[in-house]
Amino acid sequence: MPYSASPMGHRSRRRPMSEINVVPYIDVMLVLLVIFMVTAPLLYQGVDVDLPQVDAQAEQDPPQEPVIVSVDADGRYYLNMADDPEAAMTAGELSDAVAALLADNPDKRVLVNGDSNVPYGDVVSVMVRLRDAGAAGVGLMTRTPEGEG
Repeated sequence: MPYSASPMGHRSRRRPMSEINVVPYIDVMLVLLVIFMVTAPLLYQGVDVDLPQVDAQAEQDPPQEPVIVSVDADGRYYLNMADDPEAAMTAGELSDAVAALLADNPDKRVLVNGDSNVPYGDVVSVMVRLRDAGAAGVGLMTRTPEGEG
């Protein structure tokens, strides 16, 4: 008897199941999510590196006076080669003045002298303005730590 008879007298045939049980896949996905959430912060931690300290000597005979842009603690801009180096400038005035200086001498060095209390974003903003004004490279001025040199 190849077919089995049902109580109703009909032949029954098994149909293939077209549904997939996704519950085990959801469990695996949640476990992977927890693993990635725990391990992701560990991947971005820095490595403790002891950098070498050297006594850097300033240039003995600089070829020419650099353009120095100073940013004080209140975020005001000053230019050492302006008509009045003690007068604060707006960002637009600073860009125009530096562009005029660099038009005459594009190889002139440009340095940023930022107060230690100035937010980092303000210093980066000044550096971008100087680059847009035509500075090929912009350096940051620092001082040697007290007790050294």
